[in-house]
Amino acid sequence: MCNGPSLNRVDLSSLDGVFCIGLNKINLLFDRGAFRPNSIVAVNPFVIEQNRDFYNATDIPLFISHVGVKEVQDRPNVTFLHSVHLGHAFSKDVSISVNQGATVTFVALQVAFHLGFRHVALVGADHTFQQTASPNTTIVAEGPDPNHFDPNYFAHGVQWQTADLAESEIGYRIAAEAYALNGGEVVNATEGGQLEIFRRQSLADFLKS
Repeated sequence: MCNGPSLNRVDLSSLDGVFCIGLNKINLLFDRGAFRPNSIVAVNPFVIEQNRDFYNATDIPLFISHVGVKEVQDRPNVTFLHSVHLGHAFSKDVSISVNQGATVTFVALQVAFHLGFRHVALVGADHTFQQTASPNTTIVAEGPDPNHFDPNYFAHGVQWQTADLAESEIGYRIAAEAYALNGGEVVNATEGGQLEIFRRQSLADFLKS
């Protein structure tokens, strides 16, 4: 489950019994209902620091970058990933290392592959950002966040890094090829958005299949 505003249009009750990987601050939607992901992936140091109270309190299985070892307590539901930039590699065994790439979604696709999944749907992958700074620039958020499903995601003075959509697309193409070569597929089940790397399929049709 990605972090875009389109996630607000998803009927989360339709995901009951479906294995879901949430990203970063997915917990910001927990007060809206009973939905909980089966695991959460976070690799960005700003995200890990800002969301550490939740990460240290939850019993949901976490996959956290090794940069978070000082923020997140080591306990049975926490797996620290050796998260590095590995060029254009796709890590099929994340117990060794995971390619951080340019988006946590790419990391989650590697985690899903490692867990044995070969047919994966992205939900809430809008792939568009309102930003004026160059990609990968650290900036301070002003006002509410227009780029994520919750206006408090990156807001009111916290630091965040601007998205690198071009590099993200490279990672998505690598992931699509890795899944295809192993008899699987990644589809985009997001309503709207601008991510066209993956074949579009409605969430309802994906769940039926």
